[in-house]
Amino acid sequence: DFEWLKQIRFYWYGNQADRHGAGSCVISICDVDYKYNMEYLGCKERLVITPLTDRCFITLSQAMGMCLGGAPAGPAGTGKTETVKDLGRALGVFVVV
Repeated sequence: DFEWLKQIRFYWYGNQADRHGAGSCVISICDVDYKYNMEYLGCKERLVITPLTDRCFITLSQAMGMCLGGAPAGPAGTGKTETVKDLGRALGVFVVV
């Protein structure tokens, strides 16, 4: 069901090990999987998820899964920068905008 697949899902695999030790956190968005990058970003407020932010998350994650990038475009004050920063927070990646 696409309504489930388009959500950001966090999975914990306790029997896998990496450079951070035992256990691995995998983040899935649609059909793309990312390893959580363990970047501490502080206790920040989260963005309200709307259909537009859902589409932006899906588009950016699909582009990153194909080793491409993305540049949201639109009028000023519509939340483009905050959406990109919130996706980076979800993936545990340091984002400079």
